[in-house]
Amino acid sequence: MDLQDPRGLKMEQMVAMETPEGGKNVFFIVVVDPSQLKAALHQLPLQSNNAKITLYEDDDTSEEEEENTKWEPKGTKPLPEPSSVPKVILMMILHVCRKIMFMDTRLKVGIYLASLFVVSLLADVFPFPKTYFARKDNIFNVYFVKIAWGWTLILSVPFVVLTSSTYCCGKREKILKHLIRLAVATASWFFWVHLFAYIESTVGRCNVKGDKYQNKSACLERGLFWQGFDISGHTFILIYSSLVLIEEARAIIGWEGIGDMLRNEEYTRTFNIKETSSNPLRNLNSRDFEVLKFNYERYTPYVRGIFIGITCFIILWDSMLVSTMLYFHSMVEKFLSGCIAILMWYATYNFWYALPNCLPQLPGEGDFKYKDSKPFQGTAIG
Repeated sequence: MDLQDPRGLKMEQMVAMETPEGGKNVFFIVVVDPSQLKAALHQLPLQSNNAKITLYEDDDTSEEEEENTKWEPKGTKPLPEPSSVPKVILMMILHVCRKIMFMDTRLKVGIYLASLFVVSLLADVFPFPKTYFARKDNIFNVYFVKIAWGWTLILSVPFVVLTSSTYCCGKREKILKHLIRLAVATASWFFWVHLFAYIESTVGRCNVKGDKYQNKSACLERGLFWQGFDISGHTFILIYSSLVLIEEARAIIGWEGIGDMLRNEEYTRTFNIKETSSNPLRNLNSRDFEVLKFNYERYTPYVRGIFIGITCFIILWDSMLVSTMLYFHSMVEKFLSGCIAILMWYATYNFWYALPNCLPQLPGEGDFKYKDSKPFQGTAIG
């Protein structure tokens, strides 16, 4: 049967009270408003000191009354927004790019060295048929390989600036410290390429004898051929650029997880939840948190686009490296050049930058750790 509150109180919650009276159970059921609960309990004709009280919530509470009632937040942490078809396609493309970019670097280096030795040696002994890529004026060589370091900087500089602006929470001095890596790489490229050219001009000789042909420029101006030890600058640039781009692109590892961190941390801060949190963003102050949120939402589309562009250039560089192995330079010139490129990469990204408390830091090192963090899942809040 229907139960009504004799005091005319609002039907929002149900209080069930059980008291032992003379060996028999007596039940009082009263429907009360949450704000009047305390007063209503005092008015009940309950004499026993051993009363048991159980509180039941009514699910029909209006939205306006819920807002006015100060209850602790319940439920789970917010979930990501449903993905659209274009976003799913984008995530698939990014997944393929990650597979291409982040294969085991030691394996990639081993393939470089083995190919430089075996393929180049075969090309020296058994010349391959000439193709379009055997021409020095092919479009890829003229507009990409010859200015390969320029393309490397066009891709890497904005990528480093955008990613470091995010995980360093917009702190300019930290962003500049991350750009030091590209300055070191550029200085290394400039030094070795010019050293290769100096060695060739110093130890070589013109194919025609004569005092006026003792330097490379004079020999070439006459349309003659300069015979020297020409360490392959193309091999160095293609391998070194690929390895540098791969290392700088590692900042995108775990990038999508930052969105989950932001969503969970914002939920925690909004409702002032006093629970022990393992969120890497928990130690950020309000200013850094807001800057991180703004930069992440603003720069993520550009970061993804540049990453896809970097992947395309890595594929192009590896393709042109095969062309260089088949048609240009001797095996020794290419193998030595490749060894120098790999050595420079290892000395910087695997030794120097990995040193603790040493500048510059590795890509992704900032005000919080996100690259090794596990995905967050919603937890029940009591």
